[in-house]
Amino acid sequence: MTSLSAPVLSEATAAFCFFCILLIPSAAAGLAVMNAGLGRSRSVAHSLLSALCVIACAGLTYFTIGFAWQGYLGRQTRVFWIDGKAWSWIGSERFLLRGIEFDGSAGSLAVVFGMFAVQLAAIIPLGAAAERWRLRASCTSTILFAGLIYPLFAHWTWGGGWLAQLGINYHLGRGFIDSGGASSIQAVGGLTALAIAWIVGPRRGKFQQQGIPTAMPAHNAAFVLFGCFLVWLGYLAIDCAGAILFNHVQAGHATLIPVNVTLAGGSALLAASGITQARFGKVDASLCANAWVAGLAASAAGCAVVRPAGAVLIGLIGGALLVLSVEWLELYFKLDDPGGAISVHGLGGLWGTVGVGLFAPYSGSRNDQDQWLAQVVGIATLIGFVLPVAYGLNWALDKLLPQRVTPEGERQGLDLYELGTGAYPDFMTHNDEY
Repeated sequence: MTSLSAPVLSEATAAFCFFCILLIPSAAAGLAVMNAGLGRSRSVAHSLLSALCVIACAGLTYFTIGFAWQGYLGRQTRVFWIDGKAWSWIGSERFLLRGIEFDGSAGSLAVVFGMFAVQLAAIIPLGAAAERWRLRASCTSTILFAGLIYPLFAHWTWGGGWLAQLGINYHLGRGFIDSGGASSIQAVGGLTALAIAWIVGPRRGKFQQQGIPTAMPAHNAAFVLFGCFLVWLGYLAIDCAGAILFNHVQAGHATLIPVNVTLAGGSALLAASGITQARFGKVDASLCANAWVAGLAASAAGCAVVRPAGAVLIGLIGGALLVLSVEWLELYFKLDDPGGAISVHGLGGLWGTVGVGLFAPYSGSRNDQDQWLAQVVGIATLIGFVLPVAYGLNWALDKLLPQRVTPEGERQGLDLYELGTGAYPDFMTHNDEY
């Protein structure tokens, strides 16, 4: 069997990688704060508590079965054979992290990385279903996400699975490349958010009888913009750690990554500010904030291989796509996404994934020139497999455990309805007039 091997890390690289991994939760904190700020004030406490509960459920599920199915490079996997070649489709580790030696090796670092990564990905759907997703439903959905959807695709990309083997087995470039999770974290989380938004439907009053969307402004722009700083720090960390663990980048050669990530995020923000200024006469703060995160998400796939000029182009296109996507989803698909999760993470992650094939400066063999095709295969897998599975699992869950709150609960706000108290008890938080 031909397989991909785990990197051998020097002490300095392992220490740097571990330090980066410890900063990843700041990205989850940033997304949680942004989701809370982009929603209405009557559901703020519920939004933040939901993020904590989702983090807890994702971590415990990943510990129980998630890593066993994700696995890591060079470890035991289950394979299927095509034309005499072995293609790995799922990990074959022991449940409950048995057999893992937490000794600072690449494998043990991958466990910690994977736990934080799945928690970050699981928060993404909260933004799309904000203000109408029951707490218990979001926790149950997260168990399905962290126990099946995420680890399966993460194995294919990061665990030595069949997408990563496209280079070795089918001579498509260097196989599917995703250094920091543009596909495994961002696109998987964003497509799951799309499935859940379809199932729970729009917020009450979002669309008029003529189908025209009603603006429901973010209640706290300071939350939204402050969250951008936390997300920036967390994405710098996850991209550096991912490049070390899955692309064999040594710490001394990781200086390109923060440059690319920052350039992509800044370019996306400036693109969104320019577009909103030209179209509306004012710069839209929430769209600019979401564009910043979209640029960071898009840069994740190729942060270790794309040159800075390519990162700027990825960010500029990602920021423009974000602004257009938010409008298209509301006007033409009648999708209500308060946090912009579908556009930011779903579309941003997909664009960043294909951007690797377009902007990575390969100068090697003919196989390297086919890198874009390996990336397209990964995108087809996300849209053709991950999205239908996410929708099917959550549709079945909705039949057993209705995911949307009652109309009365939505009118009161989820803080009062599910928690019994509001985040701002001194202020009225349930006005529906816009």
